[in-house]
Amino acid sequence: MAHDATSHEGSEKRIWHVFILLTILTTAEVILGIIKPSFLVEHKFLALKLLNWIFIILTIVKAYYITWAFMHMEGETKGLRRAVVWTAVFLISYLMFILLVEGDYIHEVYKAGYIKYNF
Repeated sequence: MAHDATSHEGSEKRIWHVFILLTILTTAEVILGIIKPSFLVEHKFLALKLLNWIFIILTIVKAYYITWAFMHMEGETKGLRRAVVWTAVFLISYLMFILLVEGDYIHEVYKAGYIKYNF
């Protein structure tokens, strides 16, 4: 059974597309993490800095695209795609939201002096 050359070229093109997209998103995250624009750090939305929201959104987009491309979800039925991708996106988003909100609250309690740092 011979391999089809066009299939190989399509796969190679797809791999480069995924690589470039993930590189751009990761580079944007790193640059924002280094620069930390004051507007994004000073303003909050739902108890989180805007910069944190950008990191969360970019991370979810990268996780979604990795699942879509490398788990070959684009070839599956709509129900399976939704069950896998939407569930993961929801649970990851919920976990990150809870961790960041609770962490911010605990930090504010310690910073305000209600409880002394004991660690």
